[in-house]
Amino acid sequence: MILTAMNIKTNKAIKGVKGYWSNGRFVKPEEIALEEVGPPSKTQLKAEAGEKQALGEALLTLRADLMARLDLPDKLLDALAQAKRITSFEGRRRQMQFIGKLMRPLDAEPIREAINEQLGGSAQLTLTLHLAEQWRDKLVASDDALGSWLTEHPQTDAQQLRALIRQARKDAKPEKPESAGEAPRHGKPYREIFQLVKQALAAQSEGEDKGGVAAQEPEA
Repeated sequence: MILTAMNIKTNKAIKGVKGYWSNGRFVKPEEIALEEVGPPSKTQLKAEAGEKQALGEALLTLRADLMARLDLPDKLLDALAQAKRITSFEGRRRQMQFIGKLMRPLDAEPIREAINEQLGGSAQLTLTLHLAEQWRDKLVASDDALGSWLTEHPQTDAQQLRALIRQARKDAKPEKPESAGEAPRHGKPYREIFQLVKQALAAQSEGEDKGGVAAQEPEA
């Protein structure tokens, strides 16, 4: 680099001071720091917007209790509710871009933590749902299954469960002889058995952390 006489004199005057020369001017350390913490580049802004939009996608399936804990702005909550109702691809894409924009000023860390908390519990939830489906089908198909269930879950309202099972079996019978080969119909009692069983299994799973007994699959 060719220095002018003035530059040379200036260079001698600040000998020993850290920095660098740029376009004939000596840049001091504090100026370097200011440059480093300057406004983010377009690439950085684009990456951050992409991450916020991805977090917005995850918020669409976040549990209500975790969502409430985040205390998100009403405008964002309304935008998320609108996104759930949009069915067209292009409309949903634009809505998610809008959600990403609304999320830019928000701290992403609490949102990540809430999403991770939900994902961490998903394995146990999947197992509970699987067991509930098995028990429901066994209870509707066999009287013996009811005895096994009541032995493991004595707190169950046996009278209510028996009534639901009777009605579910009645609903499953074909109304006409010609429909005998069709798949059985499943009405409200069938769904209520599932909910009853699922709640009992979920309560048992919570008690497991306090020294309870692990949930078991129904015997074949």
